[in-house]
Amino acid sequence: MDHSTAPLVAAVADYRGSGRYGFTPPAHRQGRGVDARVLAALGADAFASDILASGGLDDRLSRAGLLAEAEDLMADAVGADSAFFSTCGSSLSVKAAMMAVAGGDDGGLLVARDSHKSIVAGLIFSGVQPHWIAPRWDTERHFSHPPSPAQVEQAWHDHPDAAGALIVSPSPYGTCADLRGIAEVCHARGKPLIVDEAWGAHLPFHPDLPTWAMDVGADVCVVSVHKMGMGFEQGSVFHVQGGLVDSARLSRCADLLMTTSPNVLIYAALDGWRRQMVEFGHDLLGNALSLARRVRSELAEISGFDVMHDDLLGVETSHDLDLLQVLVDVSATGATGYDAADWLRANRRIDLGLSDHRRVLATVSSADDAQSIDALVDGLALWRAGLGEPAPHEIALPTPEDLELEPVMLPRDAFFAPTELVPAEEAAGRIAAEQLTPYPPGIPAIVPGERICAAVVDYLRTGVVAGMNVPDASDPRLHAIRVVTGS
Repeated sequence: MDHSTAPLVAAVADYRGSGRYGFTPPAHRQGRGVDARVLAALGADAFASDILASGGLDDRLSRAGLLAEAEDLMADAVGADSAFFSTCGSSLSVKAAMMAVAGGDDGGLLVARDSHKSIVAGLIFSGVQPHWIAPRWDTERHFSHPPSPAQVEQAWHDHPDAAGALIVSPSPYGTCADLRGIAEVCHARGKPLIVDEAWGAHLPFHPDLPTWAMDVGADVCVVSVHKMGMGFEQGSVFHVQGGLVDSARLSRCADLLMTTSPNVLIYAALDGWRRQMVEFGHDLLGNALSLARRVRSELAEISGFDVMHDDLLGVETSHDLDLLQVLVDVSATGATGYDAADWLRANRRIDLGLSDHRRVLATVSSADDAQSIDALVDGLALWRAGLGEPAPHEIALPTPEDLELEPVMLPRDAFFAPTELVPAEEAAGRIAAEQLTPYPPGIPAIVPGERICAAVVDYLRTGVVAGMNVPDASDPRLHAIRVVTGS
């Protein structure tokens, strides 16, 4: 295929250059009706390229096939059989994959318990029974690693009628599962593997990055181009290969969830990024990896900083690591990752994508350069140099056993059951009716349908006091928790 073309990008340029006018949505008429103050803030070009997809960019029957051509090019670029664009993020894409594989199947779905909250939402939407696969825990560092092939094999032994398996890799921390081994385990039973690879859109385009799920046999792979590629927020693609997942059924499931008014800006950015990666991705990502190695080396020289690498890899840890995710443990300074992230935002105008009770994470991309890396290193060095004796945090960290809550009801049944808010100190022993998710990274500590334990409640409540964000809770301060009435 001709990867020098980007049909959606070209169509947007043609639309704008042709003087076309539509008596259709969007009503702002390519920015003509937008308040000048909004144009000043957002830019006129954004509105000028905000065009109706069908009956605008393409005709009312989409006879030019622009989207289909762009999706075919994307699939060809990464070696998938087919690809589907989503303007609702990987949150939509992974729900569609779950429904296509396990919707209406009584056997349920094997699901890694370190999954993103969007997967729990998919369980609620679909009514699918999850069979949780526990992550591997590093108790000393309070850190989870993806499940191993042996754990997935045991899960299949325990739940042989499950419709498929869903694994997250890379994790938000950059750690990766042994996807080849897991795919082999699933395929030995004739069952499909879904990979939530939201953080891995860039992986096919450089050999020094971790394994791309499609290269080792995954059946469906979901990626968020906005996370590690040059796409707008909400830009996602799900890829399909092999015969274990019906592509037509997957498309129908996505259509149930997809907006009928997709944002052409998001589509065109996906299309343009694919072209950029095919033509220049190796060099761009090679430069980013070089910058990441530099920032890792320089941060490792700062007292109290542990730039995590060797301790993330091994037989009982993670299979591989995306080096563009620079994870720094700052706990030896006595401060939390929340402290460091808040200071950088307030004092250096630098935002970090992830922080937790002991770590910060900086994501290096192909858009970074020496200047941005200098700013990151200098900012963290200044924070460390100015750090006095921080007040000790009192986060009550649970054990791995505490985190493995007992599933009592289907997530869907618990979410839609009669519920009540109870004081947090009275929630232990009750069945959760909401998910409680430290964000980022967005992995629920409590899922609807699980029996709440006191240790996890203490962890979340003390975490909130120390700076943790739990945005999906009915009471974000966690003075109260929503539970199933009568449980």
